[in-house]
Amino acid sequence: MTVRELSSAPNLASLYAKALLSRGGGTTLPDTELVRPEVVVDSAHVAAYADVCGFRYSDELPATYPHMLVFGMQMSLMTDPGFPFPLLGLVHVENRITQRRQLRLDETFSARVRAENLRPHEKGRQLDLVSELRVGEETVWSEVSTYLRRGDGASPAGPRAVLAPPTPTGLWHIPGDIGRRYAEVSGDRNPIHLHPLTACLFGFPKAIAHGMWTKARALASFEGRLPPAFSVEVRFKQPVLLPAKAAFTSWHTDDGWAFELWHARKPKPHLDGVISGV
Repeated sequence: MTVRELSSAPNLASLYAKALLSRGGGTTLPDTELVRPEVVVDSAHVAAYADVCGFRYSDELPATYPHMLVFGMQMSLMTDPGFPFPLLGLVHVENRITQRRQLRLDETFSARVRAENLRPHEKGRQLDLVSELRVGEETVWSEVSTYLRRGDGASPAGPRAVLAPPTPTGLWHIPGDIGRRYAEVSGDRNPIHLHPLTACLFGFPKAIAHGMWTKARALASFEGRLPPAFSVEVRFKQPVLLPAKAAFTSWHTDDGWAFELWHARKPKPHLDGVISGV
């Protein structure tokens, strides 16, 4: 695998402009790992992230925050000319974050991002973006983001089951501007999240919430109840159309917690997840 070192964070505005023109190319994933050898955390940015996602202010990083540090590298890889799919045609369907220990504001990390495991799916093809933060030689945080490229599937999908939402333990009132607010903090300015008009261009009747915002907001509800090391895995299901009311449910499992987010008035699941020890 070729290692390509980045001296600074990629420019997200230029990457989105590149993404709008990207058509993808090739049939395999690029054999490249992007590396930033020195990543420093901005405490003001962490505070802004905490405010948007519902975390308390702390000297310790929320487990979802390092996604902010690697997101630009992920975009840089997905807009590479050798990447097989156009970025704006990909759907983020699953995300697993593993925190090996609590991360602190004052630490300096090295970051790595690569793509792997291109495979068939009943609705098209899937791939994983694997991201890591290290301190020295120790991997302290990792993320696997699974993306779906819709197209000719490997096999026909089965009939959709009739769903029954669980009894909610909390009700989220999600404002219509949360997509723009999260975009301001994260740099993720995909048009589907910003305004109904731009979302309509991509087939959505309204702007939709970022999947990683819903994951972060869910994780924030467990603050003070999690160990220093854990894994949190979610599956993104039907989008949250903004503004929205969503019903959140969580319960204990043998190894930690499970949780789900549903439309408040319809049997429409938005997300399910598990938190487990590592």
